[in-house]
Amino acid sequence: MMPLMLAGFLFILLMTVISVYGYRAYVRPSRIYDRVGGMADLTVQSETQSVKPRDVVVRVFEQVGEQIPLSPADQTVTRRDLVMAGYRSEGAIRMFYGVKVIFCVLMFIFGLMSKNMITVNPVLRIVYLVAATGLGYYAPVIYLESLVKKRQAKLRLSLPDALDMMVVSVEAGLGLDQALQYVSREIEETHPELGDEFSLVGLEMRAGKRRGEALKNLADRTGEAELRKLVAILIQTDRFGTSMGESLRTHSDFMRLRRKQEAEERAAKVGVKLVFPIFLFILPSMMIVAAGPAMLKVFQDLFPMMQSFGK
Repeated sequence: MMPLMLAGFLFILLMTVISVYGYRAYVRPSRIYDRVGGMADLTVQSETQSVKPRDVVVRVFEQVGEQIPLSPADQTVTRRDLVMAGYRSEGAIRMFYGVKVIFCVLMFIFGLMSKNMITVNPVLRIVYLVAATGLGYYAPVIYLESLVKKRQAKLRLSLPDALDMMVVSVEAGLGLDQALQYVSREIEETHPELGDEFSLVGLEMRAGKRRGEALKNLADRTGEAELRKLVAILIQTDRFGTSMGESLRTHSDFMRLRRKQEAEERAAKVGVKLVFPIFLFILPSMMIVAAGPAMLKVFQDLFPMMQSFGK
């Protein structure tokens, strides 16, 4: 019964998506064409021919997200997290909330269909249904947080290499603006995340923003602590007129020293973390291998001998 219900649900969902796509891509443009007298025939055909299935799914998610009322505070927090994860488009926030709602509905339907197979207790069924719905609602948030942490880790690991290139560029006679553009082009292949952020800083400065404001936007977009420190150093160095190359070199050496200390700290914690796996998995196996044959020999020889003495 369960596979049939799941197949029916997937069939209904697929038919709904196809119907929405067909209405928006064919029925609605044809009605507009009939009203205006066929003036936009070529445009409609080119748009319908270039539509991909992925675009249809994205449109469905965005349309669902548009119907959700959001407070300005929630929009600000969600947009900040999406920007930190690398999603800067205007429709990213609508797409995110559309994914949350649809995934929540799917998990609710899945929990509704599978609760009878999990437990026979009515209270536990309700708890299971609520837990499945909550998981569907908060899973996109958890996944977004993991994307933010992964991107921040990539930015943190790629920063020392970029700093070395910035030191070489500044000491060769380039200004900070030209050095950022040069580094963004050079590390585009090896470190695309940091190269993208540096290129955005260059674009903002060419668009007319002040250097300090563009650098602060870099720190706010990424949310990475090491980049915030770098931005603070660049702003202070530019403000007080000190040597840019010396400041960058000192900060690069400090970052490498700190990374070495973090590696040593993690290595020192390995012994403590291995205690529980050793006692739970490795030590029982070693005891079985070392003492198992002797214990079998004792059981085979000693117990019959003790039984014969008792008789």
